[in-house]
Amino acid sequence: MFDTILIANRGEIACRVIRTCRRLGIRSVAVFSEADANAKHVRMADAAWPIGGPRPAESYLRSDAIIAAAKEAGAQAIHPGYGFLSENADFARACLEAGLVFIGPQPESIEAMGSKAAAKTLMARHGVPLVPGYHGDNQDGAFLAQQAREIGYPLILKPAAGGGGKGMHIVRSDAEFSETLARAQREAQSAFGDARMILERYLEHPRHIEFQVFGDSRGNVIHLDERECSAQRRYQKVLEETPSPFLTPERREAMGAAAVAAARAVNYVGAGTVEFIVGPEGDFHFMEMNTRLQVEHPVTEMTHGIDLVEWQLRIAAGEPLPLTQDQVRSHGHAIEVRLYAEDPEHGFLPGSGRLRRLHLPEPSRHVRVDGGVVEGDTVTIFYDPMIAKLIVWDADRPQALQRLRDALADCEIAGPKSNIAFLERLGRHPAVVEGRIDTGYLDRHLDQFVAGDARPAERALFAAATAALLHDENHAAADPADPHSPWNIADAWRIGHPGKRIVALSWREQRHEVEAWGHGGSYRLRHGGAACEIRGARFDGKHLSAHFDDEASRFAVRADHVHVLLHDEAGVRWHLDRTQAFAWESGGSAGSNRVLAPMPGRIVLVKAKAGDPVREGQELLVMEAMKMELALKAPRDGTIESVHAAQGDFVEADSVLIAFSPERGA
Repeated sequence: MFDTILIANRGEIACRVIRTCRRLGIRSVAVFSEADANAKHVRMADAAWPIGGPRPAESYLRSDAIIAAAKEAGAQAIHPGYGFLSENADFARACLEAGLVFIGPQPESIEAMGSKAAAKTLMARHGVPLVPGYHGDNQDGAFLAQQAREIGYPLILKPAAGGGGKGMHIVRSDAEFSETLARAQREAQSAFGDARMILERYLEHPRHIEFQVFGDSRGNVIHLDERECSAQRRYQKVLEETPSPFLTPERREAMGAAAVAAARAVNYVGAGTVEFIVGPEGDFHFMEMNTRLQVEHPVTEMTHGIDLVEWQLRIAAGEPLPLTQDQVRSHGHAIEVRLYAEDPEHGFLPGSGRLRRLHLPEPSRHVRVDGGVVEGDTVTIFYDPMIAKLIVWDADRPQALQRLRDALADCEIAGPKSNIAFLERLGRHPAVVEGRIDTGYLDRHLDQFVAGDARPAERALFAAATAALLHDENHAAADPADPHSPWNIADAWRIGHPGKRIVALSWREQRHEVEAWGHGGSYRLRHGGAACEIRGARFDGKHLSAHFDDEASRFAVRADHVHVLLHDEAGVRWHLDRTQAFAWESGGSAGSNRVLAPMPGRIVLVKAKAGDPVREGQELLVMEAMKMELALKAPRDGTIESVHAAQGDFVEADSVLIAFSPERGA
């Protein structure tokens, strides 16, 4: 076994690898960019080396700097994690040439599967089922349009050299093919440095099921069962689970055999994932092979009782596979979701900023948290905005789903917006609970998973106000020398009549004033025309119990002087800000005469110029930020007065990109 390993990655996966190294007594070496100097993985590692500037191209994609750091640190091997250089054959080859073990497959295997087009040709030769399509070298636009017509619509465009859903687009007609192809090529070039595309028939309502495979240097290859990843939004996985609620034992056996055949076709060594698209009738087709560890690998570990990173290390050190295929056993059901700094209510716009509060569930036999940040850290604009992965396990799927709901309810993130409420709706949705979701379901029914125009019910507002009142009373400035002093009672009492307090709560800039009379858990509350008598209220910091009029209820609540986080009786999360009781200014919008940059990023396309008349919703610019393209559209009908950004410009958040001419009469 190795004495020292360098992890050529950052964040959650670097921390994940370090934990296994520590358990095995292996010295871990981290690398970091200027933006990550104080990151969690740097603090966890036994040693850490700087490798360059904040952008990936200046640091985590610099194979020369990483290899130099490994040699200087005395490492014998490099673990690439996932993303960055993990599927880069040139990097794997450079490691070997430098006398370092690359903890992954051979460069030839990466190359064979690195191109989706070449991989499909190889799979066809080995009898692995494929979806009809085109994956050749001719990338002329007119030729691809002709191929699209022959394949038939709908079809899907995929970057030949890519993965992770980036650059993938559905095309449903000849009229939209050329524009969609150009956009997909731009995204592919930006993400992978390769604009080549493949075309495939798009299967309506398919499932996405992948198989974990493992090979050793002695020619043994096995699979460790499947993971279903059908809950996706724009081809990005949202929820992963094992076992699949769709597969029968016969389908599992057939797909597992095909996955092993795919791995054997490239003499695969190490951890890999063979991904299939599965039709409603159970027909399955090879999609791609990821020649690395997957983000969702913990669900396999939870159900099989193994450490896949340890397997990677032992295989790379020349040891045989720990199990044969007949010895592979799965127990119970595991589910993973990813907590992101993003805003589901505004197109899942990635977020950045300091994590003022980060509360995650306590790890247990049933709950696992893999994270790369801690409270006080900053989610930067330079990398993927994932905060943590939440993995749950129980004896069967219904119990695992309940574990997921409970664990999500225990999560709290303040600072950048997060997708927790979205994930909670996902975990309760009938399509997920009944196991009938397909890869396009979320995109077709997204309105069912975001709050939209919903607002908290009166009972929820009364519960939030009660928790706020009890918090304030328990934390009132008191004289410890005289705890019974009347000056320590925070009930707003005044001479001549009982005092009234106002608890002001805001939800998306909507102000809610709850008037309160009373103290110590007994209150008379009023909100608009609604009123409620509260009796026997008790708040322990996590749960509120009380009689609301004549009905007793219990709520999961957290409250302090700046916010109230409450789950109502339907399990819906409400994050209410506390505002000044006697002052209110509406935040409003920036106005409709400007288009602002929603976050820092690079302008990749400008589609308007001064003097152009435009319609509301018309696409004016395209910017790239946090590994995704954002289309910026006209806020109203009007005329462009000036354009303040050019293609290639890097812009800061809230920069004015386009100004409109004032409306007549304004």
